[in-house]
Amino acid sequence: METALDAIDLKILALLQTDATLSIAAIGERVGLSQTPCWKRIQKLEADGVIDRRVAVLDPVKLGLGLTVFVSIETADHSQEWLQRFAATVSAMPEVLEFYRMAGDVDYMLRVVVADMQAYDSFYKHLIAVLPLKNVTSRFAMEKVKSTTALPLPAPPKNGRHLPGTGPVLAVVGE
Repeated sequence: METALDAIDLKILALLQTDATLSIAAIGERVGLSQTPCWKRIQKLEADGVIDRRVAVLDPVKLGLGLTVFVSIETADHSQEWLQRFAATVSAMPEVLEFYRMAGDVDYMLRVVVADMQAYDSFYKHLIAVLPLKNVTSRFAMEKVKSTTALPLPAPPKNGRHLPGTGPVLAVVGE
């Protein structure tokens, strides 16, 4: 079920995507609300699952995790039992930051972050030992050109409420 969002909700979300450490007072001031109504809106966005969680985004290079690998996986087994075992195993691997079941010529795609090639080789050996895989292809990122956690929010509605998913236009804070 989609949550109806108005212009103020979208502005709050845009601010939180940029800096989740902003105080309620600062957010309220920027969106034209006092603290209590602003806090209630944020609580509702969290309760509705629009705000999934608030986290700190870390720099992997400064933590010695300088190698990003995109891993394409093909499997010959597409049973529900195999998928559940595979999903549980891969989800438990801390090196895997993203894990997708795909449509097309690849069955699964992983984004893996490790220290170096030796660390990736250890990860790879563990991955292929867990369950039978038809093909594993690794693509190594040479340079990060863009990385963001901010989703493209729809434009605030002219009037009334807005349902998500009706347009990928970025909301501009302070309109």
